[in-house]
Amino acid sequence: MLMENERKLIVEYGKLLVTKGLTTGTGGNISIFDKEKKYFAISPSGIDYFETTPEDVVIMDLDGKVVEGIRKPSSEWMMHMIFYKKRDDVEAVVHTHSRFASTISCMRWEIPALHYYVAFAGKTIPCAKYASYGTQELADNAFDGMGEGKAALLANHGLITIGRSVKEAFLVAEMSEEMAEYYYRTKSIGEPVLLDEEEMESMLVRFKSYGQ
Repeated sequence: MLMENERKLIVEYGKLLVTKGLTTGTGGNISIFDKEKKYFAISPSGIDYFETTPEDVVIMDLDGKVVEGIRKPSSEWMMHMIFYKKRDDVEAVVHTHSRFASTISCMRWEIPALHYYVAFAGKTIPCAKYASYGTQELADNAFDGMGEGKAALLANHGLITIGRSVKEAFLVAEMSEEMAEYYYRTKSIGEPVLLDEEEMESMLVRFKSYGQ
């Protein structure tokens, strides 16, 4: 089976989307890119994460063609593919419908530097322009909206994050959702006091060597 390990990881992290509260139902999607093969594995469309098997995961190439798979790929496959085609530092994409990030996206606000954990994603977490789900326009807007960071809100929709591994992309999604909750709560009682650009630049550098 082509990209068997990546398929298993997508099944594993798909379940975590639900258990970690980052989506409900069949919302959201995950993909992993193989730089050598130039193929990416992506979660299937509309299948419960706890019913998805590695065989259900779809393999696609960078022309948007299905290479191997018995299911339809996620309707958001173009939004994943654009990052693999245009950014050398991306080997996984996670898209969520997490509660607080989606709430802020419906306001079409960016998440500012209210906490140093924002630096897991960038200096801020911008909000990309709205487009209908599953369209090339949404893919273009997500890519342009994210800029050089690792996360972007999708207006009136949810959140997209990237990483050099699915573990990193998932961590950025978790941290972004936490920052969205902090922003929601601080806006509920006033205006957050923001960290300055110098501090955020420092955090970006320090997070490059964060962890073991």
